[in-house]
Amino acid sequence: METAGKANNLGRRVLGKSGIAVSEIGFGLWAAGGDAWGPTDDGAILDAIDYSLEHGVNFFDTSDVYGEGHSEELLGKAMWGRRERFVVATKIGWRGFSDQTKSSAYTTVEKLIAGVESNLQRLKTDYVDVMQSHIDFRDPTMEIFLEGFQRLQRDGKVRAYGVSTSDFEYLKAFNTDDGCATLQVDYSILNRSPEKDILPYCLENQVGVIVRGALAMGILTGKFDAGTRFPETDFRRSWHDDEEEHREYLNDLALVEQLRPLAQDCSLAQLALNFTLAHPAVVTVIPGIKNVAQAEANIAAGILEPSLDGIDAVVPPGGGRKIWPA
Repeated sequence: METAGKANNLGRRVLGKSGIAVSEIGFGLWAAGGDAWGPTDDGAILDAIDYSLEHGVNFFDTSDVYGEGHSEELLGKAMWGRRERFVVATKIGWRGFSDQTKSSAYTTVEKLIAGVESNLQRLKTDYVDVMQSHIDFRDPTMEIFLEGFQRLQRDGKVRAYGVSTSDFEYLKAFNTDDGCATLQVDYSILNRSPEKDILPYCLENQVGVIVRGALAMGILTGKFDAGTRFPETDFRRSWHDDEEEHREYLNDLALVEQLRPLAQDCSLAQLALNFTLAHPAVVTVIPGIKNVAQAEANIAAGILEPSLDGIDAVVPPGGGRKIWPA
């Protein structure tokens, strides 16, 4: 894997078979939508994008359903006049997080292509670097996504395509013709299950791994405790409202306390980000960012090289549990 030195700036790694070089630390824009992670401020997010761009971040990940398109619109505003400095990944598939079936509305290739055109309009660009399927199970529309993405790639609207899923069988099916360049997957110290099959497969098949959930939805920042309460608009409220989820949340907090002493020369969050980057299949990690302070801390993690000794004793290789909802 091609990696630049980390002494003074963020390293670059090649995103699988796409050949696209991206920063090891990316910028996740789910929170920018303003509808799932509690209150956000557009100005603060735009400032964070500016700061990140000026400090070596070039990879920005969003989706059509984040804030019903608002996240894409914000990124489009930030890119205006400097599109060439951004590597943009977005997604299409789900029609909303309240859709419990997670079924796709894109039942024809023509509908899918029209949907991607809407992505492009919100982003104010005529192409996207990485287009990702946002359906996390194999259903009859998978072939439609593949055909649509391939056609868009031939037409120059999409440079590379991939899938966002934690389902190994779906990943393999999506890469049947060896055209899938990327996988976005939930992977963290608290969820090491991708180490069993998914990450080795990606390494062998040149599928560049984009890690979401590296901070376990904030748990691995070490900021939460049993008394933490989340805003009405924050989907993490279920960690308290649902008995089973609350029990798992408390168990995760106990693991965090065991991990805390291991972060000797960095923050716990920076340790968690470096843990994911240490796997040879991982190309970039996309923590969610709401402000400049968070951007600064995440970028620093990409320059630090803390010791990862002791993590296996807390959560063994391949162990942990899936925390991300999809």
